[in-house]
Amino acid sequence: MKTKLDNRFKTVLSVICIALFLILVYVGDIIIRPGSGMKMLITVIEKGSIFALVAASMNLLNGFTGLFSLGQAGFMLIGAYTYAIFTIPAASHDKVYQYFNGGIIKWSIVEILENNLGTFGHYLGMFIPMLAAGLLVALIGFLIGIPVLRLKSDYLAIATLGFAEIIRAFFQWNTLGPLTNGSNVLRKYTTYNNAVFPVVIAGISIAIILLLINSTYGRAFRAIRDDEIAAEAMGVNLFKHKEMSFVISSFFAGISGALLAMFQTTISATPFTTVMTYEILLIVVIGGIGSITGSIIGAFLFTAASEWWLRGLDAGRWLGISSRLMRPGFRKVVFAILIMLIVLFYSRGIMGDREFSWDGFIDWWKNRPAAIKAWPQKRKAAREARREAASVKAAQKEKARQAKAESEALKASGQALFTPLPMADHVIVFDKEGK
Repeated sequence: MKTKLDNRFKTVLSVICIALFLILVYVGDIIIRPGSGMKMLITVIEKGSIFALVAASMNLLNGFTGLFSLGQAGFMLIGAYTYAIFTIPAASHDKVYQYFNGGIIKWSIVEILENNLGTFGHYLGMFIPMLAAGLLVALIGFLIGIPVLRLKSDYLAIATLGFAEIIRAFFQWNTLGPLTNGSNVLRKYTTYNNAVFPVVIAGISIAIILLLINSTYGRAFRAIRDDEIAAEAMGVNLFKHKEMSFVISSFFAGISGALLAMFQTTISATPFTTVMTYEILLIVVIGGIGSITGSIIGAFLFTAASEWWLRGLDAGRWLGISSRLMRPGFRKVVFAILIMLIVLFYSRGIMGDREFSWDGFIDWWKNRPAAIKAWPQKRKAAREARREAASVKAAQKEKARQAKAESEALKASGQALFTPLPMADHVIVFDKEGK
């Protein structure tokens, strides 16, 4: 019998788990010293949260609306630059924009609000540029979506990918140097002080995406993904909902770009290449296209494997094992093999199109002892099924071989392979009345 918990109980359970996780992150970021091996855990949580948000925004577009877009890196770039430009302290502009006479904008929203409102103004000054980054990216996404959303499949992917590359080159243009600092690095802007900040912002944003997916708009998105003709016949405005999905996805990509700028403490256009877009797409595929839970799991697994767990393979020593085979770059080889294995054994991703639920988790946990106990018998039955299938296939091949041999023998003996039909030696002619 499947478990069915009360909705209020599930809500309380979720709130308790989230609160405990945030407390652990907050305390861990304070207690764990820089340079410690466990400090990488906090780094993985920070970066994993940021990439979980951008992967969820891409999944909203690719997995739930069926639009194959590859412009997330370009949207993140705009969001990162927008946040950094408006939070650089006034005293640091001459050092940051040293080749452009201190830049055009010589003030900081954070400083203005902090001087007037204190600590609350400091955090409000961080939130406003971050929100502005999302809104600016949403506006640009709206304008770009008007022409490109009339394309489909690979053509849409190529158009959005080209847009991302154009944006990256545009921000490195020295003519815009007084605003973007050209090809130089933006630095000294305001960042967060504790890893809880990106986790909370990413969590709230992902919760909003989930609420949208479970609304009537989300059902319209899924209808477009499944069958555009049927969706339009049911009264769904295709272009309106595609544009809405594109704009919302762009908005949250801009938010994640601002968070990434805070995480890295310096920002430039160079890292926002197609490689970053492919990494985000890989996270979506690993987690499961059409599953926000899968995007979150995939983001943390991808970040932990690439940034933490496999680092020893580049240093020559991993899990106490030393080998000459381990050298710089070997980590990427092993990581690629792991990705291939996940794709082979989880063709639809880790979660497929499912989402996490407390009912399903409790049922899974209850069934673990029985599943572990039945595992040897299940493996034995699978081996016997494969063996039986192989024997049936071998018998069919042998039967086909024998039939072919008999046919060849009859052909060699000169006997007819089939009996011809008898032929009539006269013709019957009917008159107009059929007589």
